[in-house]
Amino acid sequence: MGSWRDHAKCRGLDPEIFYPQVEEVEEEDAAEAIAVCTACPVCEVCLEHALARREKEGVWGGTTPRERRRIIRRRRRSA
Repeated sequence: MGSWRDHAKCRGLDPEIFYPQVEEVEEEDAAEAIAVCTACPVCEVCLEHALARREKEGVWGGTTPRERRRIIRRRRRSA
């Protein structure tokens, strides 16, 4: 079967789409990447990968770094 990455919609796309060159990535900066993620069959797996590895840069699973920090905080509070 292969890795979840083999099924990702971003596979083969320019990585710069997912790493906007701004200090703090906001949704409007990442709109193109988020649109790709929205149609991706492995979006949730990608997000969990980023959360588990504490990815601090880029768009993963349709989320910005700020959104991932919020998810992590929420999960800590509910644990």
